[in-house]
Amino acid sequence: MILKDRKEAGEKLAEKLKDLKDTQAIVYALPRGGVVVGHEIAQKLNLPLSLIITRKIGHQFNSEYAICAIAEDGHSICNEEEEKRADQEWLKEQFEKEREEARRRREVYLKDQPALYPKNNSVIIVDDGVATGLTIMLAIKEMRHENPVKIIVAIPVIPSDIAHEIKNEVDELVALEIDENYAGAVGAYYEDFPQVGDDEVINLLKNI
Repeated sequence: MILKDRKEAGEKLAEKLKDLKDTQAIVYALPRGGVVVGHEIAQKLNLPLSLIITRKIGHQFNSEYAICAIAEDGHSICNEEEEKRADQEWLKEQFEKEREEARRRREVYLKDQPALYPKNNSVIIVDDGVATGLTIMLAIKEMRHENPVKIIVAIPVIPSDIAHEIKNEVDELVALEIDENYAGAVGAYYEDFPQVGDDEVINLLKNI
């Protein structure tokens, strides 16, 4: 499956989630790319859109390969083998750097937005794709602290082994493609996969 862009991914996921239209569900997107997908879902289903912010810690010698993820509150998860092999001083610095970036994003992206409360509501966690699964697994764990009544993960593409793990952690996984032969990078499943900047995220959150 090749998608035209993140907007098309959101449209297709919204179709799969249409039973949630006009309900009390809340869409929580992982910035930045997930916000484009989440915005489309929120618009199509007439749902509010907010963010859940977790940050990838890339490998010291291959930044695209995630070995850990950290949330704003300092909670983290790691690939245990990679964590043990990593330079611990370097890893500590990365944790602090990415935690600060998560905090910065909340302040910049959501400063003018009303607070949304997931407790006792259904939530839809959205990203533009999954590779190692660390950032979205941490997002699920963080969301569970908020006591939503139901957690749904909506993803355009995901490796089959990670999909199995996520299904065990949430009430429902909605995916356009669960790939047994994952291409290795989310961008490989899109014709157009540009970087998403802060301004675009802010504008999407304002126009919902």
